[in-house]
Amino acid sequence: MFDSLSDRLGGVFDKLRGRGALKEQDVRDAMREVRIALLEADVALPVVRRFVDQVTEKAVGQSVLRSVTPGQQVVKIVNDALIEMLGGDHTPGLDLDAVPPVVIMMVGLQGSGKTTSTAKIGKLLKEKQGKKVMMASLDVNRPAAQEQLKVLGEQVGVATLPIIAGQQPTEIATRALQAAKLQAVDVLLLDTAGRLHVDRQLMDEMKAVAEISNPRETLLVVDSLTGQDAVNVAQSFAGEVELTGVVLTRMDGDARGGAALSMRAVTGKPIKFAGTGEKMEAIEVFHPSRVANRILGMGDIVSIVEKAAESVKVEEAEALAKRMEQGKFDMNDLRMQLRQMQSMGGLGMLAGMMPGMKKAKAAMQASGMDDKVLVRMDAIIGSMTPKERGNPALLNAKRKIRVANGSGTQVQDVNKLLKMHMEMSKAMKQIKKMGGLKGLAALFGKGGLDAAMPGLGGQGLGPGAGGLPGLGGGGPDLSKFLKK
Repeated sequence: MFDSLSDRLGGVFDKLRGRGALKEQDVRDAMREVRIALLEADVALPVVRRFVDQVTEKAVGQSVLRSVTPGQQVVKIVNDALIEMLGGDHTPGLDLDAVPPVVIMMVGLQGSGKTTSTAKIGKLLKEKQGKKVMMASLDVNRPAAQEQLKVLGEQVGVATLPIIAGQQPTEIATRALQAAKLQAVDVLLLDTAGRLHVDRQLMDEMKAVAEISNPRETLLVVDSLTGQDAVNVAQSFAGEVELTGVVLTRMDGDARGGAALSMRAVTGKPIKFAGTGEKMEAIEVFHPSRVANRILGMGDIVSIVEKAAESVKVEEAEALAKRMEQGKFDMNDLRMQLRQMQSMGGLGMLAGMMPGMKKAKAAMQASGMDDKVLVRMDAIIGSMTPKERGNPALLNAKRKIRVANGSGTQVQDVNKLLKMHMEMSKAMKQIKKMGGLKGLAALFGKGGLDAAMPGLGGQGLGPGAGGLPGLGGGGPDLSKFLKK
């Protein structure tokens, strides 16, 4: 979503970092380019003015211009200002500290993703916080809106209020409250109706529902692809209903990011959640500092670690660590790692979160690489017999043809996968020679990747040697990025 803005800002800061000393005019010229980049990203004009003035005032200070690394200092100031613009270091989570059932009312225009976001938040509360959740659809205008929430509820395992035809939104809200109390529900999510535009009837309906249900949280769902109009919608709703937060949907789209950057500054309401895809688990708590780091190309290691903690099974990780200690690594281990990468969101998602991986991600896209590569590699391993997976050396020419035919791939693809496995196996043996994982950790502390893995630095850990499998040999050499 922030790719074009990230590229523009990256270019500006690369110029600043390349200079030993900065003059005031250098900073002002850079800030002019930052202003243009933000305006092109569809950020609201008053927000851009305030942001640039704030950054310029700090960046032209004597402490920055006379600093040993003035370029880095300016980047830090911009990063801090971005975090502030997106909502500050600490964004409050959902306020559920009330007598159950705690009511969360979802509001917004039609088509912004309210119903899907309601189900996603219900799933999140149930699985992450262990809450007993119920959802109720108050949308009697859109055809099959209530049925949609019922189907989504079944998908995520969250109870929904039974549908009674002909009831009005206020009657449904009253019934939902009674049902939630009877069933000892912790959180009640009310999915209100939307319109194609803000009108009086919509606002009156929302107010009536709010009076009955007394919501603890009123979340406005806005589509980030609508750009500045999303901010205008937020202002219209904020003037009528006491909003407590915003849910931005389609953050994985190709919008320019202006809605996300302007929302907090214009409405004063924090962005609490960001929808990042169509799947029910594709929603994340919005962390301003992490988003700012991604925009400036610093990566988001914390999110990668969190994804790994959610996706990687502890027993599998421990079993693999033991095999690494013994210097063993067969096709079953490789398959396990490929599946873990897929469950963490795939190569593109991970590359986008790694510091300095912007160029690697671009190289992946340029070479036609996508997450189907992982699926093809899994298919190749699946086409092998258990003996072949345990001992890939058994794969002679005849067997390779059989595996390729069975997986719908070419023999070259099988060879690339075997080469990748061989390189990773070498790395595992190298780790064993250096005293296992503890020895590796000690060496990492002394001299980075080259010290930790002499002889492997140039080859890369597997994929770097000849490009990742499925790329036709032209994949990015990830070892260079690992060194960084």
